[in-house]
Amino acid sequence: MSEPLLLGLNLRAAYRIRLGEIRAVDGVDFEVPRGAVVGLAGESGCGKSTLVNVLLANVRPPLMLKSGKILLDGLELLGMAREEVRKKVWGVKVSYVPQSALNAINPTKRIIELVKDAIRQHKPATDEEIISLCKKRFEELNLPVDSVYKYPHELSGGMRQRVIIAISTLLNPRLLVVDEPTSALDVSTQKQVLRMMLDMKKDRIIDSILFVTHELPVLRQVATHVYVMYAGKIVEYGPADSIFFSPMHPYTKALMYSVMTPEPESRARGLVTIPGEPPSLLMPPQGCRFHPRCPYAMDVCRVREPKLLSMGEGRGVACFLHHSEAVN
Repeated sequence: MSEPLLLGLNLRAAYRIRLGEIRAVDGVDFEVPRGAVVGLAGESGCGKSTLVNVLLANVRPPLMLKSGKILLDGLELLGMAREEVRKKVWGVKVSYVPQSALNAINPTKRIIELVKDAIRQHKPATDEEIISLCKKRFEELNLPVDSVYKYPHELSGGMRQRVIIAISTLLNPRLLVVDEPTSALDVSTQKQVLRMMLDMKKDRIIDSILFVTHELPVLRQVATHVYVMYAGKIVEYGPADSIFFSPMHPYTKALMYSVMTPEPESRARGLVTIPGEPPSLLMPPQGCRFHPRCPYAMDVCRVREPKLLSMGEGRGVACFLHHSEAVN
């Protein structure tokens, strides 16, 4: 078995504030296999975006890395200076499209000017070389070539999202990381964005995708593997079909059932809400962090924290309901 493209081990990171430390990532192991589309799912505030920043060695105060090891395509990121990571890793080996990307681009610059600034962060290039590179990539992805000369406000929201993803991969990074890339888009535009990312992978522009979202039904369309995160911890992981069709952790089931889908069983069941609210990561509850909201909580859940144990066949779950099934 080949080594994963991205591997994070025992990752712990916290935001230091006046009242203490917000443990947003607390003992997480995570990997993106080569050629995979890995989904990272969970409610807002569970630590998804923080985990991504840690995995990409993008850690700045008030966020602090407490422990861990990160390997990206054979490179140990935590042993590199930030400037070295910026030049040799970001945009070259991995590209990250953050959740706020649509609002972050400079509205006073044409797309091609943004591209020039980005490319020259990594290598010297003439205007003609950059324009040629950009037009070629737009043609490969069936994007209007004249978009490179437009201002961001001249493009629709869906087109802006696709253009941002396209220009983020101009240097052919092995891994594309996208944080909630479809959350502000209508359904038809979502499909266009998802199709474009899968086409990029099919055409070997990128090798793997890490897709961060709170919408499991969206992941169902693209993911090969899924991690489910709750209150700073991974509570379940496994092949996508296993997660979608036979979820084991009560939180994973709750996420699945909290969104209506076209299937008859979904219509019969109706919309299911998750009671309560996510716990404070400044003072998380004792035991299982989901137990205050879990309909299956037992006494042991209130006093002991369940370990994330392997269930075999690439699956793992942190829940006492399934610990008797764990593979040694």
